[in-house]
Amino acid sequence: MAGRSGGVIGAAIIALTLAGTGCGDDRSSNATGPGYEDSAAQYILAEPGSSEVVGRSQFRVFTESGDIAATLAEFRTALGDPANGGTPGPLLQGRREIKWDGAPAQMPGDFFNTTVRAGAIFTTDGTGFSNSDNDFSDINPAYADDFNAFSLPKTFMPIGSSALTVSFRVAGAETRAATRGFGVVFSDVERQGAASIKLLDAEGRSLGQYHAPVRTDAAGFSFVGVVFDSPIVAEVRIASGQRALGAGVQDLSDGGNLDLAVMDDYLYAEPQAIQ
Repeated sequence: MAGRSGGVIGAAIIALTLAGTGCGDDRSSNATGPGYEDSAAQYILAEPGSSEVVGRSQFRVFTESGDIAATLAEFRTALGDPANGGTPGPLLQGRREIKWDGAPAQMPGDFFNTTVRAGAIFTTDGTGFSNSDNDFSDINPAYADDFNAFSLPKTFMPIGSSALTVSFRVAGAETRAATRGFGVVFSDVERQGAASIKLLDAEGRSLGQYHAPVRTDAAGFSFVGVVFDSPIVAEVRIASGQRALGAGVQDLSDGGNLDLAVMDDYLYAEPQAIQ
């Protein structure tokens, strides 16, 4: 599948249409993923267009499946240099990347703002967060053939849920923050709409929901990310598959009727204090 990244000029209007879901259009946020409150509709951004926070920021949507390396490189450039690692803030530029490999198997939700000072806080309606170096085959042996790690060796999921929320802080502090952009690498998306990110501003207003494209090769990686020209993303709601992982829960490829997916890299612009 060819890479799809491009600009959308923020300025004007959103039209709501009951068109079916699409895969990775730069000017649309596709139909609502599982577990969220939106109607099953597609936001079509007129030309020119903006998110619901009209006139606040121009933005670009990045999607890719299969060989995602070039699109990730382009996304990193859009987020900005340098890669700030676990350096405490406030910092005025650069980006953060989470790859899970140094995180514990059972991870507290504030790990990436306290132990690793990267400005990200995780919450879920499940019971916690887990990093796996065997693609969760300890939960269900079939998963060893379903999921691959993009950044070896670990993948990541909530425990008891397929959904989580990421909110932002000035790295290493309690100060609420927002970012210019956020993206996720998913593994084994087989059904359109099964994996998505929904972005919200500091007032809880939607900045659109964007779906990861379906996998297109044996590796099974998919990427979706959005970059704005100002730090307005205060919260990201992530859907990773249609059901929580479980011993008796089978993926589509194993004869199940639900699409299961896991996550790897998170990439986001340096969180800035909300004014």
